[in-house]
Amino acid sequence: MAAFDVRAALHRGLVIPACPLALNASRKLDERRQRALLRYYHAAGAGGIAVGVHTTQFAIRDPKHALFEPVLTLAAEEFKNDPRRLVRIGGVCGLTPQAIREATLLRDLGYDAALLSLAALQSATEDEMVAHCRQIAEIIPIIGFYLQPAVGGKVLPRSFWQKFAEIENVVAIKIAPFNRYQTLDVIHAVAEAGRDDIALYTGNDDTIVLDLLTPHRIRVNGRIVEKRIVGGLLGHWSVWTRKAVELLDTCRSGHVTPDLLARAIEVTDSNAAFFDAANAFRGCIAGLHEILRRQGLLEGLWCLDKQETLSPGQMAEIDRVCAAYPHLSDDAFVAEHLDTWLR
Repeated sequence: MAAFDVRAALHRGLVIPACPLALNASRKLDERRQRALLRYYHAAGAGGIAVGVHTTQFAIRDPKHALFEPVLTLAAEEFKNDPRRLVRIGGVCGLTPQAIREATLLRDLGYDAALLSLAALQSATEDEMVAHCRQIAEIIPIIGFYLQPAVGGKVLPRSFWQKFAEIENVVAIKIAPFNRYQTLDVIHAVAEAGRDDIALYTGNDDTIVLDLLTPHRIRVNGRIVEKRIVGGLLGHWSVWTRKAVELLDTCRSGHVTPDLLARAIEVTDSNAAFFDAANAFRGCIAGLHEILRRQGLLEGLWCLDKQETLSPGQMAEIDRVCAAYPHLSDDAFVAEHLDTWLR
């Protein structure tokens, strides 16, 4: 059997949900519902799944929880039963020794790529960050991650992304600074590096649809190079995933209509409620849990950190967008298949 070509798969443009963590009332891993989530994303038509990332809660790495390896292993076991081959992505973070351990685990478990967070390297120089990325890329293909500073990311200049794009084993970049200027820095850097084999993915939850619709035409060495963001690797797409797949297909059709532009605003408005934009994103994970709880995929909103929950007024905002945009929901799809996923 031919080896799976992760680079080619990512270039097709995929819906990649960032998988939440299913816990029970004792804040312990609920394996049954964790597997149900993975089955939901697969059945919904997602092209990949990201596990061990922010939406899965960084606290899984805390020794008092010790859930990083169990959650990654559970997902790897579920992937083995995958009749339609999804791209398998795992999160890698921390300083270089930790990142090496996590990347090695992903490789050994059969993951295709690592989503590499640089949030722990706040004081590192540009060259030190690039050296860190190169070490991880020697272990497993890597997906760059421009994380917004509001939730722990770091402003990364275009010069960093130009150097990053020179790393051979980079297969994609998740662009999630929630900032137009910084988004352009990444896209221009990849174009100027001449890398046609690095797929660009949106993580900009505030402008998902427009990211997917916009052609970027950049002059490089006297010729115009067009770059597009081909898919999304998003916590937002961990809910209402079936509709996200349909939305990406619509965006790829090339027909930009007023209705589609209106849909772009509806998606952003929904995201503001789920991600708790009004309160600096403090309730972002609990907000996603609430949608999955309403659908029956999760039992409750529990996070590993007891302080991590919905913000005041966030439930009312979630109620509002659910009532305003029922066409964005996949409630009927989930209800039809939920018992099968929970088997």
